[in-house]
Amino acid sequence: MNKNEDSVKNSEFGFGESNDAYAKYFFGQSYLKRLASNSDEKINVSNVSFEPGCRNNWHEHSIAQILIAVAGEGWYQAEGQVAQKMLPGDVVIVPAHTKHWHGADKDSWFAHLAIMVGDAKTDWYESVDEAEYEKLN
Repeated sequence: MNKNEDSVKNSEFGFGESNDAYAKYFFGQSYLKRLASNSDEKINVSNVSFEPGCRNNWHEHSIAQILIAVAGEGWYQAEGQVAQKMLPGDVVIVPAHTKHWHGADKDSWFAHLAIMVGDAKTDWYESVDEAEYEKLN
């Protein structure tokens, strides 16, 4: 088993299914487990799991997003800022219209809760530069 695979796959929040709907915006394999959703209140809470090395493309949301690391080791980076390591219990509030990416460390599984409240529109951009990602440790 790979580093942190057991803790991600057996998280209290569930593991989810292959994230095929968003696969074109990810490098590597991710999994999505919807935890709570209410269209009237415009609330969505999901557990997103990433295999080692998996991360999403640069993107931005029209509303704020909250990321809560729940298992494994991962990364979050806002454009123009240094990437920050995410470990279980770490929380990041991504302000609306902030170009960013998040995903697993190159040698570890990772899972985070993604929470959004409001009408969200997401704009997707280029993938994370491979050479820059490989420098993260």
